[in-house]
Amino acid sequence: QVQLVESGGGLVQAEASLRLSCAASGRTFSTYVMGWFRQAPGKEREFVAAVSRSGGSRRYADSVKGRVTISRDNAKNTVYLQMDRLKPEDTAVYYCAAYYCSGVACDAYLQDRTYQYDYWGQGTQVTVSS
Repeated sequence: QVQLVESGGGLVQAEASLRLSCAASGRTFSTYVMGWFRQAPGKEREFVAAVSRSGGSRRYADSVKGRVTISRDNAKNTVYLQMDRLKPEDTAVYYCAAYYCSGVACDAYLQDRTYQYDYWGQGTQVTVSS
């Protein structure tokens, strides 16, 4: 079991930056692939980024590639989402998520579907004004 708590959301203007954090409980954080998803009003939850257990592999949605960086600090049980050059269309509730991963192969392909993630945080609101 792992519990996830996001922080760092807020109201910013377009072109600003934000860094979201997700603190995880438990001593096995490094055995989970971590991801960020977002959900805008009236839309389905969508994948933003994922990072492998060691942090060595990352995957991004095309809509954020080049503007977003996912990272993790296993010593602090924390995953981050650095967002730069924010756009109004980035406005959404951002969720941290995790799935357990064992074996070498599971880091070769990082999942991007909501049903593949077993644990979720409560979300943090990001609002970007134009």
